[in-house]
Amino acid sequence: MLLAMSSGGPSQPSPYTPPPYQGQPSAGSPDPQGYPQQQAPAGYRPPAPQQYSAQQYARSGYTPAQFAQGPGYESVLAQPTPYSPPAPVAPAPAPGLPALPPARRGGRIALGVLFGFLGLLMLALVAYFGLFLGPLASIVGLVLALVPLAIVFFVVRMIDRWEPEPRTLVFFAVAWGAIAAVGLTLLVDLGLSFLFGPRGEVSSAVIQAPIVEEFWKGVGVFLIFLIARRSFDGPVDGVVYGALVGAGFAFTENIQYFAISLIEGGSGQLTVTFILRAVMSPFAHAMFTALTGLAIGLAARRQASPGTALGAGLLGMLGAMVLHGLWNGSSFANFFLLYFVLQVPLFIGFILGIIALRREEARLTKARLGDYAAAGWFTPEEVTMLATPAGRKTGLRWASQLRGDRRPLMREFIKDATMLASVRQRAITGRDPLAPADEQALLARTRATRAALLAY
Repeated sequence: MLLAMSSGGPSQPSPYTPPPYQGQPSAGSPDPQGYPQQQAPAGYRPPAPQQYSAQQYARSGYTPAQFAQGPGYESVLAQPTPYSPPAPVAPAPAPGLPALPPARRGGRIALGVLFGFLGLLMLALVAYFGLFLGPLASIVGLVLALVPLAIVFFVVRMIDRWEPEPRTLVFFAVAWGAIAAVGLTLLVDLGLSFLFGPRGEVSSAVIQAPIVEEFWKGVGVFLIFLIARRSFDGPVDGVVYGALVGAGFAFTENIQYFAISLIEGGSGQLTVTFILRAVMSPFAHAMFTALTGLAIGLAARRQASPGTALGAGLLGMLGAMVLHGLWNGSSFANFFLLYFVLQVPLFIGFILGIIALRREEARLTKARLGDYAAAGWFTPEEVTMLATPAGRKTGLRWASQLRGDRRPLMREFIKDATMLASVRQRAITGRDPLAPADEQALLARTRATRAALLAY
């Protein structure tokens, strides 16, 4: 299903035309690297070579053959002084690079308010764990819960390498899952127990938990879409944010499970719980919530309205609830049979879907940068280097061989060019008022970074 859904989004260039290359000459042929050469003004003559005296040559230590044969050379050049030319220094482009336009003020305020809410809720969670589980068990559970969190975070960041998301949003996604989704789920569970009394273990694990947990995790993904729509513009972004929210939720839930196992069964039960949750199923929550993010991301790629994105997110959330219920239900049946028959194939399908989405992102990036290449901003060779995994590896390897190891510059070049492709995709739709300003800033940044890469 992921393979079929990943083909959405415009693929044909629209009538929108990128701005012409600034400083492009009207005549002249490009040099071997593909960059246009400037024509000399009419009537221009190069300056005549400067004549130097024998004394000046003697002081410099330079001895051209024709001068060595001149009269008086032996008396003037008795003790030549060694001379070493200075090494070339590449200019640092950072101070002159234009900054991207900041996010809208309303989004920054909303994000600040949400972080304040998360801080208060975190204090309540710390008190809850300390009161009901004890400090020692809580600390042991926290340390062990870091292992699956690190595994999931590493894999998610590998997915996110094509177009890295802002660190603030990455932190918010993990924090929402670890604090808000867990805390609000606990409040709902307490409210349902107060209103309807205790439920059966099966119904609580297979029905209530998947619905309540996936709902609050999905709310976090949708909030990121509303707050930072300029950073949430495709299915890969949705999968990344959904998986990060799920990883955060699993982190706090694992603290509780590991602490309870240590209290009730000692190190033996704790070891079994750690193997089941941290080794055999570290990606469960991340995979469930990634479906919600995928659905919202597909809507974002089509520049859908918030209402349409909400509807798509609810459909993805329904799939997440079903998978979550099947996973929890396997613990009441033959767990290992269902694990290898159902969960392993689902995980393999999830990975294949991620690969397909990454390829679609690469195809779209290449198409959008090709529009700029047609306008003179990039060469075709640069588009291949910037928009394909193999090209990026080749570019980084080439940059490492330059003076001073210029791989950091190449990474900035790749990052800005990828962002430029996304900005053009938004500009085609005409729904992002900040797209033109982003485009001008990114074009200036890529041009300056290229100049620094090629400087000697």
